[in-house]
Amino acid sequence: MAGSEAEWVEGALCPLATPRFIADEMLQGAGQWLRVAGYDTALPANGTRDRHILEKAVNEDRWLVTRDRELARHRLAPQYVILVSGNSLESNLRDLTRLIDLDWFLAPFSRCKRCNSPLGNGNPPDAAAEAPSDASEVSHCPYCNQVYWLGSHVRRMRGQLARFNHWRW
Repeated sequence: MAGSEAEWVEGALCPLATPRFIADEMLQGAGQWLRVAGYDTALPANGTRDRHILEKAVNEDRWLVTRDRELARHRLAPQYVILVSGNSLESNLRDLTRLIDLDWFLAPFSRCKRCNSPLGNGNPPDAAAEAPSDASEVSHCPYCNQVYWLGSHVRRMRGQLARFNHWRW
């Protein structure tokens, strides 16, 4: 696979390393949840052509998560495409979990939900926005300066991740 540093095992569908993803336009919501779980997940701009999304998957060693059956028929699809068939976000996340035994607790809340960058600790150095003064466990995105902190929304999202993880069994 192009540019891969992971070991290739004959018969494997992709390198045996922490999976990286790209979600097409139909699965942007799933891509957001993958980021929340800590997976490096690209989300192409709406309207990006399928061919360009698949090229990015190949060039960056990413699994392309899609509902697009045409895209799944491409000659490179067996090595790069995960076809889910649900009609809702939840059913697509369940399909994805069961198809690849996805661990939703890989590294929760370690990537920026907006831009996918790994998060840094504390408020950004040149913060236009900061976490509330009583917030604990503050982190920020060094790329887009989004600020994150531990709050009730994180507890709810952890509950969702736990629910997703139960689909593995």
